[in-house]
Amino acid sequence: MKADIELFSELKKLQTEQRNPDSFDIDLADSRKIVAVINEQDKTVAHAVEQKLDVIALAVDRIVENFKRGGRLLYFGAGTSGRLGVLDAVECPPTFGTDPELIAGFIAGGEVAMFRAQEKAEDSETQGALELEKLHVTEHDTIVGIAASGRTPYVHGVLKEAMKRGCATIMVTTVSADQVKLKPEFMIDIPVGPEVVTGSTRMKSGTAQKMVLNMLTTASMIRMGKVFENVMVDLQLTNKKLEERAKRIVMMLSGCSYEESMRFLEESDRHVKTALLMALKGLSAVEAREKLEKADGFIRLAMRGL
Repeated sequence: MKADIELFSELKKLQTEQRNPDSFDIDLADSRKIVAVINEQDKTVAHAVEQKLDVIALAVDRIVENFKRGGRLLYFGAGTSGRLGVLDAVECPPTFGTDPELIAGFIAGGEVAMFRAQEKAEDSETQGALELEKLHVTEHDTIVGIAASGRTPYVHGVLKEAMKRGCATIMVTTVSADQVKLKPEFMIDIPVGPEVVTGSTRMKSGTAQKMVLNMLTTASMIRMGKVFENVMVDLQLTNKKLEERAKRIVMMLSGCSYEESMRFLEESDRHVKTALLMALKGLSAVEAREKLEKADGFIRLAMRGL
């Protein structure tokens, strides 16, 4: 009972649990008014994220540093926060051609929790710590805890264990840092304020978290040479849509024909960066691969001196 009262008192103070005065009468509104109120609140999220760009950039630098040491980027969260981490991670292999283990997301309660809420799964710090044990986490890995409230026990267990192991630690939360008891290496606190529907952190909080996670992966992938100009050139050709996108990329950036793009991709074993360098500089597949390897995968660097 005492523990329950303490938890009640703690939750009552959280910014994510407060009532939003701009939506007090939303239950009386028509559909147009409801969506307008939601939209007005959503507009504030990007500005809140903007206030934390400096620390997000520093976190990206650390992620890249650890990638170059052979480390991974691992997301952990519960409920909506956990699902957003998984979503961001699973999109990286098709978008950037990464190994599925390089960037991965984990949710309290396991895979079943992605599709059906497992509300009590988040209550164990021990379970969070065990996740890192199972993954054989080392000091070269970057561990991201995602928790709208900043207090999720599962996430705290993950981050505490990560700190013990010497990992880079990042926390993404939508309450201010002073409401969080943990002190990770990078605290990305985006206090978006009360939700339109009190406590429904799948709304503004979820939007803010999604924006931050997009920045962490996209910026780190750009820093790892996965983008040429502003085009993703390391995508995996896992379906017809992506195959056609790859041909379009080679054509768009080199000016070659559709048939030529097909040939370059076939000769490069469907590796878009290799095919593109072949098309741009008239290289063989072997020559293009060698140039890319020497340039750590950066097409612009590979093109210098050619």
